[in-house]
Amino acid sequence: QVQLVESGGGLVEPGGSLRLSCATSGSRGSFNGMGWYRQAPGKQREVVAFLTISGTTNYANYADPVKGRFTISRDNAKNMVFLQMNNLKPEDTAVYYCNAHAGIYFYWGKGTLVTVSS
Repeated sequence: QVQLVESGGGLVEPGGSLRLSCATSGSRGSFNGMGWYRQAPGKQREVVAFLTISGTTNYANYADPVKGRFTISRDNAKNMVFLQMNNLKPEDTAVYYCNAHAGIYFYWGKGTLVTVSS
């Protein structure tokens, strides 16, 4: 059974940085894509950044609100995905979820809370 576990969330002041990590287990092969989504209170879940995976090459895409501030990366050997978040803003406050998919199968972590507040 594939499991995704996020870590690295917390409370940070505006302008600060956090690095989220997502560890995977139970996968018998490579994922076709991995990424991060977030859900703010009272809002729908939205994509933040995702990787399209082709062998050892990862193609990154970002949602407009985070372009230039967030960076998604992957440890190919460990099948982990990271989200470096810089210059955080109060509107980035949300539960951040790791996502991975292989073929028609999609997997989600339970989320990690990021709160940006002074």
